[in-house]
Amino acid sequence: MPDPTPTSQQNTLDSHLAPRNPSGSAPTPEQAPRWLTAAEQATWRDWIFVTSRIDATMARELQRHSDLSLADYTVLVPLSEHPQRRERIAALAEALQWDRSRLSHQITRMAKRGLVRRESCAEDGRGAFVVIEPAGMEAIKTAAPGHVKCVQDSFFDQLDQRDSEDLQRILRKLAAQFENDRA
Repeated sequence: MPDPTPTSQQNTLDSHLAPRNPSGSAPTPEQAPRWLTAAEQATWRDWIFVTSRIDATMARELQRHSDLSLADYTVLVPLSEHPQRRERIAALAEALQWDRSRLSHQITRMAKRGLVRRESCAEDGRGAFVVIEPAGMEAIKTAAPGHVKCVQDSFFDQLDQRDSEDLQRILRKLAAQFENDRA
């Protein structure tokens, strides 16, 4: 795993990157950024390292076994689980925590491949649905077993029961700060 940033580098960052007062003087202690400690920096970098490697592994395995990108899979899963196999584009963007523009471009790419289609919303002329096509359902059914195996291999098989419970508790604690965003 990557090494944490040494304290000497942290001090260099403090002196070079810290905002200046209008007079050009260094900020007061109350204005100074609250830099990460060496332990916090190590934890944060480990988090980034692990999550990026797991994402890359899942993306590679999906592409190899199903010709779906991780973004394709991310869009198809909630659509495949929805009772009507469709969702308002705005609601899907919110659920995925994606910018609407990003989702719109992703839907366009997927529609060209026959995985999804756009459907106008009769109740709201400005709104639209994204609907999973039969080819999209087939793709998700084909991809899901390999994806689940990848999640098991790269994530859960690396944890014992206690680790998994601790991680779930920690993630719920972190997620609580975003609860208002889930509305």
